[in-house]
Amino acid sequence: MNGDSPHTNHEGVASPPAPEADRGLLAVDNLTTRFATDRGIATAVDGVSFHVDAGETLGLVGESGCGKSVTSLSLLRLIAKPGEIDAAGSVRFKGRDLLTLSEAAMRAVRGNDIAMIFQEPMTSLNPVYPVGEQIAEAIRLHRRLGRKEAWTRAVEMLRLVGIPSPDQRAHDYPHQLSGGQRQRVMIAMALSCDPDLLIADEPTTALDVTIQAQILELLADLRARLGMAMILITHDLGVVADVCDRVAVMYAGQIVEEATTDDIFDNPGHPYTQGLLKAIPRIDAASESLAVIPGQVPSPTAWPGGCRFHPRCPFAWELCAAEPPPLFQIGPWHRSRCWLEKHPERRSPAAPDGTVTAGES
Repeated sequence: MNGDSPHTNHEGVASPPAPEADRGLLAVDNLTTRFATDRGIATAVDGVSFHVDAGETLGLVGESGCGKSVTSLSLLRLIAKPGEIDAAGSVRFKGRDLLTLSEAAMRAVRGNDIAMIFQEPMTSLNPVYPVGEQIAEAIRLHRRLGRKEAWTRAVEMLRLVGIPSPDQRAHDYPHQLSGGQRQRVMIAMALSCDPDLLIADEPTTALDVTIQAQILELLADLRARLGMAMILITHDLGVVADVCDRVAVMYAGQIVEEATTDDIFDNPGHPYTQGLLKAIPRIDAASESLAVIPGQVPSPTAWPGGCRFHPRCPFAWELCAAEPPPLFQIGPWHRSRCWLEKHPERRSPAAPDGTVTAGES
């Protein structure tokens, strides 16, 4: 990883080695996105900061409704009214703040420098055009190639992502392909202009388990071969284990924990991260019922006061409800937004039956 080791102040609060705006291929600082709704202002993304270095993969993890997809759409300024990205934040890509670019300049960035794969390819592919023509159109738009050159490149990309008989399949329409093949087409389209950063938003959600593994293996292989960076957005921590270098865990519009993948799995600091890890099915515990995190992600129109996870947290006490915690530094590249880092005595030992109990009030 790039940069010096983070420092902490006397309270243990994180002081990163440099502002997020000065770091990495992509540097997101204080990103906030709001939507005007009938129930009030929904702050879907609230002061999110992170960076992605060239060639690395960052996993962005959390339950549905926590703000992951809105974060990814905000990076590319794909937020439509009544949504609005707060001008106080910044999204710097190769030193340029994408939030201040003209719309014409952003169109040049999308698909060319930064590409995105969406959850459901059938909603992204045009049903009335062959898939090869759709890939070639993106190539002609960004690379200014002729029709024949663009078509040749499209077939090459289909071959790269493992589509059998790519010369023939390029003439097929989306409905003629399986779900896994359609997702491979979307990956081919995203990579056709050699982007520096790929954003993959739940790229395996609509696929069966076997095809999910194939798509994830393909993404990891292509990232290594092409040298691009990637943001992998998922609700499943198990998905990131073999793919990601670092993980940022989101809850209620905020990043609540950030660490290397090894640290997240070996030493999770935030109770929410711990809950996500316990919910991963394990072969050696097949007879046991799956652990669940009680309750639901709150509404972005009414985030809880204090720590936003405290209504669902088994360790919560008065401080958690009264005051929002900062991101505490708990390791060289590990931060956690939890008061337990300042008050470790509040972590309760396991009860005789093996369950974890909350701290005393």
